Amino acid sequence: MTSSEHGQRWEIDALVAKLRELRLQSLESRQRREHPPKLPSRKVLSQIVDNLGAALFPNRLGMPDLTDEGIDYFVGHTLDSLLRQLQRQIGLELQFVAEQQGLSLDTYSQATEITRQFAAQLPAVRQLIDTDIQAAYEGDPAARCADEVLVCYPGITAVIHHRLAHVLYELGLPLVARVISEVAHSATGIDIHPGAQIGESFFIDHGTGVVIGETAVIGRRVRLYQAVTLGAKRFDKDDNGILVKGNARHPIVEDDVVIYAGATILGRITIGRGSTIGGNVWLTHSVPPDSLVSQGQNRTEVFAGGGGI
Repeated sequence: MTSSEHGQRWEIDALVAKLRELRLQSLESRQRREHPPKLPSRKVLSQIVDNLGAALFPNRLGMPDLTDEGIDYFVGHTLDSLLRQLQRQIGLELQFVAEQQGLSLDTYSQATEITRQFAAQLPAVRQLIDTDIQAAYEGDPAARCADEVLVCYPGITAVIHHRLAHVLYELGLPLVARVISEVAHSATGIDIHPGAQIGESFFIDHGTGVVIGETAVIGRRVRLYQAVTLGAKRFDKDDNGILVKGNARHPIVEDDVVIYAGATILGRITIGRGSTIGGNVWLTHSVPPDSLVSQGQNRTEVFAGGGGI
């Protein structure tokens, strides 16, 4: 059967016409018919982050047969290629925003400068990720080496994506950053908004179901277990009933805090330094440093970690 006969069987021409009609109706409703939006590509950004991982950790995430003599060439070639791709994706976001605002901007020059600033921060990102890997190795008795943590742990995968996405978010690219975060969310079940501020030596054990909101602030040496939520308690609206964007609405978690599986912490509250939040706790008020909060009221326990399950 020819391709034309297949097309007749499925009534492809009619489907194409109907989909075109719906697409144009959607563009008309958003007054975008003359300028259909061209957005950053999730597929391309996913490949860029994979290649960034290879450039940051060439011996473990790069090519398996790299020699000592060839590593620098591999890193340089990989960075040159992926940064040019990233520049194009950044340009798409800048152009999209400019069109929404009715502006005419030199998005190429702006994208080039933002890409340069992003690239300059990669050594610092690598150093941060090293602290996260070490925290995971020290915090999980099942981890046999730091290399295993890097290549196997979903929490590290999510954190690598977040560290990169957060830099882009801070450089004024919330859409590109969000796409990168959602790639990690799909792969790991860990949902970290790129706006969240996270200190060094951050460890998510197991990870599935963890949610960290946009305005969350997390200190150094913090450990989370699966199904932890750092979320908003309420969503403020303006006089027209529209949600107010950008308000600080997520928790502040200070240094050296451990939050066990299933805990839900909501609102702009502070978890004091050195505190332990037990499993399945629902918390909507601040707690002072060195607190130990469990499900049972006024109950104190020694909690066992989930590492190695």
